[in-house]
Order: sequence, then structure tokens, then C-alpha cells
Amino acid sequence: MSKIGIMGGTFNPIHFAHLILAENAYDECKLDKVLFMPSKKPPHKLHESIVKDEHRVQMIDLAIKDNPHFELSSLELEREGITYTADTLAELNAKYPQDEFYFIMGADSLFQIEDWWHPQNIFSLANIVAAVRDHATRRELDKQVNYLTNKYEAKIHLLNTPNMDISSKMLRQNIRVNKSIRYYVPELVVQYITDHNLYVGVEGNNGL
Repeated sequence: MSKIGIMGGTFNPIHFAHLILAENAYDECKLDKVLFMPSKKPPHKLHESIVKDEHRVQMIDLAIKDNPHFELSSLELEREGITYTADTLAELNAKYPQDEFYFIMGADSLFQIEDWWHPQNIFSLANIVAAVRDHATRRELDKQVNYLTNKYEAKIHLLNTPNMDISSKMLRQNIRVNKSIRYYVPELVVQYITDHNLYVGVEGNNGL
């Protein structure tokens, strides 16, 4: 049996907070590998402009190429319609019933997960690995973990991660106003964004 982490998101673009979160989950949970799984059409971002799938795939590939326990998965990109985590986990469990899955998320998602599609299925199909963030105290997080554990029999692990206040939205805004994103994003990804003129000008008009 393998222990497989799943790092989902639009990765629009991928940045160091994603990578550090995945690496900490790999280390603390003793995972065999972490799958970086770009989503095609997440329900909470239906009205957000997202660059073409091939750009996001290339940026992820460049960001993780030197890490032997990080892998790119195109599972969600290959599925039509809205991307739901519960459906992804069901597909993975059906394909690899011998493996154990660990879904990695930020602490903010831990407070929102009951609004996701079929949260009870998510908890039954995967362990949840959540990063501690400054927006919530440890007491508030522990209370939420206890609540979800009691209600859904959820298996939740809180990571001891440094808080990194980086978001893809912030990076896109920086690029549009010609502000540097160096040291927020791997250098190869910075170069790819520059070479393909991504996120320049009004969001949604470039690289789509």
C-alpha cells in the first residue's frame, strides 16, 4: 500500500507556498509521493479567468521537476464538466483501492469544506492534511477538527508549517502592474510566464 498526497488547485500560477505545503505534508505524513493535480473547472472559480491547461501543466512541471517525490497528474483536466474533489477521490479509490490518499489543503478550506460537493464522501475517501494559517488560532482549528471528526468520522492532520501569505491572485495582480514576483515563484516558472506573456494587462485577456 502506498500513501499518496493530493495537492489540488488551479495553480494559476503555482508558487512556493504550494510547494512548501506539499513538502511538509510529504515529510510529516510519511507519504510515498505527492500528486500535483490542476483542476479544470472548480465550482468556486467558475467566473475566474484561468490560463490554458497546457500553460498550467508546463508551469507545474517546471516547478516540481527536481523533486523525485512530486508528480504531475492530469486526472482532473481529462474529465469534462465541473471539477469536484469528491468525484476525483472516488475515481482514485476505484482505480487504486490498495492505496491510501491524503488530501492537502489550507486551513481556510477546513472551515469551508462542508460547503463542498458531498463532504461526507471526501472524509470517507481520504485523510485530510491541513496547513495552519494566521487567519485562525490553533484553538479555533482544533475546535473545527474535533467538530468534523465527530460529525463525519474524519481523519484530519494539522501540519506544522510556516505561514506563507502568498496567493496566485496576488501574483497575477503583481504581474499586471509590472511588479516583481521573483522569490515568490520558482525562477523557471517566472521565465515561462515572461516568455508566454501570461497575466499581463486585464486578467482574462492573455494566455486564454
